[in-house]
Amino acid sequence: MLGACAASFLPLSAAYAQVRGLPDFTELVDQVGPSVVNIRTLEKVSARAQQGGPNEEEMLEFFRRFGLPIPNMPKQNPRQNRPQQQEEEQPRGVGSGFILTSDGVIMTNAHVVDGADEVIVTLTDKREFKAKILGADKRSDVAVVKIDATGLPAVKVGDVNRLRVGEWVMAIGSPFGLENTVTAGIVSAKQRDTGDFLPFIQTDVAINPGNSGGPLINMRGEVVGINSQIYSRSGGFMGISFSIPMDEAVRVSDQLRASGRVSRGRIGVQIDQVSKEVAESIGLGKPTGALVRGVESGSPAEKAGVEAGDIITRFDGKVIEKSSDLPRIVGGTKPGTKSTLTVFRRGGSKELQVVIAEIEADKPVAKAPAKEERPAASIATQVYGLAVTALTDAQKKEAGVRGGVRIEAATEAAARAGLREGDVILQVANVEVLTVKEFEAVLGKHDKTKALNVLFRRGDWTQFAVIRAGR
Repeated sequence: MLGACAASFLPLSAAYAQVRGLPDFTELVDQVGPSVVNIRTLEKVSARAQQGGPNEEEMLEFFRRFGLPIPNMPKQNPRQNRPQQQEEEQPRGVGSGFILTSDGVIMTNAHVVDGADEVIVTLTDKREFKAKILGADKRSDVAVVKIDATGLPAVKVGDVNRLRVGEWVMAIGSPFGLENTVTAGIVSAKQRDTGDFLPFIQTDVAINPGNSGGPLINMRGEVVGINSQIYSRSGGFMGISFSIPMDEAVRVSDQLRASGRVSRGRIGVQIDQVSKEVAESIGLGKPTGALVRGVESGSPAEKAGVEAGDIITRFDGKVIEKSSDLPRIVGGTKPGTKSTLTVFRRGGSKELQVVIAEIEADKPVAKAPAKEERPAASIATQVYGLAVTALTDAQKKEAGVRGGVRIEAATEAAARAGLREGDVILQVANVEVLTVKEFEAVLGKHDKTKALNVLFRRGDWTQFAVIRAGR
């Protein structure tokens, strides 16, 4: 009986293997291959800048791009240098791209064309074109270039939301300059947070230097991502590759084609992940949302009533599961839009209306006021590493507050929490403190075994910190 069972099992296993066999990518290559291009960049450099030679520059670019330690390069003999006044175009790098529209619009990575004086696009039929850079966005690493050609085979853009972990995908590009190289693998994960504005697609598709800017293709022959980054300790493929989701890339490319730049929204908050300790200390329940550690003075968030210590749980109804969700959603919102923030504050939720501003450079932090007096040892000093003094009227006016205590020294637990001399503490343990006496009274009642949340002012920012005593 046992032999009969074994004999009947083998054919079933073989039949199952045939059904679940490896996919055939040949039709996909025939379909999408002609839409993939090779991109070479040239840079105008003088003879002085060429002392290491083009091979050295390519090697340094390789190390910089993939996060490897830059080796000590052999120094040139100064006597061998022959400075020249004229500039010459030298090869700078090689990457990939794909045809977005039949009239010559091509998508690639921003780092592929960054700093290039000339971009050369080579099609699979060996035709070469000089390309014009329509725009490049370093934050998303998306760039769009244009060649003077028509009737080109454009790719089909796929729906990233339909992409599933474990699904087969394929990449075409020019790793190490080897044009039209095809590699395949599966989707390892989605929504990988390796950037402020992008939830990357992680795959085990072999991606190497030169693949950058090439398409990630699903089994329907649709482009679902732009191959952008690898994780590597050697500089070569190690089984972890990252691609920019095509829906995000298309949004960026539409703006680049329209205006040459990308406009992103901002509300003016510093945020952090909500830890279990923070969630418990404020009664949130579970660690979710984005913890507001600071609110910029005069920002949309401040005008809307957002406070340091708030937990932003929703933006226009969209759930904020983790802190990295917020900048991505806000960044994708058009400046000038009136949006709704749902925040958790002091045990309850409330909705605030905020008008989105356009992202800009951070304002410099104001210098701390000069020292006035030295504090005596207290509970704050002994337990939390905080030495504080009362605010003078001038300091209150300068900080724009009606009361609080000024930190004269922050050591031990306070320093670990990020507090420093010159900060003005406004609240501790969710209680407003206007004087040193009130500050000490709150600390005296607080359970020293539990985390202490602190609301403080630093320059133009009101911020939130959690001090963990005895750690």
